[in-house]
Amino acid sequence: QVHLVESGGGLVQAGGSLRLSCSVSGGIARLLNMAWFRQAPGKQRELVAQITYGRKTEYIDSVKDRFTISIDNAKKTTFLQMNNLKPTDTGVYYCNGPGASYAWGQGTQVTVSS
Repeated sequence: QVHLVESGGGLVQAGGSLRLSCSVSGGIARLLNMAWFRQAPGKQRELVAQITYGRKTEYIDSVKDRFTISIDNAKKTTFLQMNNLKPTDTGVYYCNGPGASYAWGQGTQVTVSS
């Protein structure tokens, strides 16, 4: 069974940066398709960024040119580099496969103050 552990969140001022990490264990020999989701207060969880075939990246419009998703297979970890953060980026961030086919981890809280 795949186990996901997110980390790296925190409180940051608008314009700041954070790098989220997601450690993946069990059931996957090589990471090729991963995604980051977020759930803002009072809203549904949404897909923010995904990477497929280990290199093709896609982002929602609101984070394009600010967020970068990547994979390090040596560490079995996927990352989300978030720059120029905005208060609207506040939420709990989760990693999963693009189809959300794995059990959810606990997520990591990102809070961006204005």
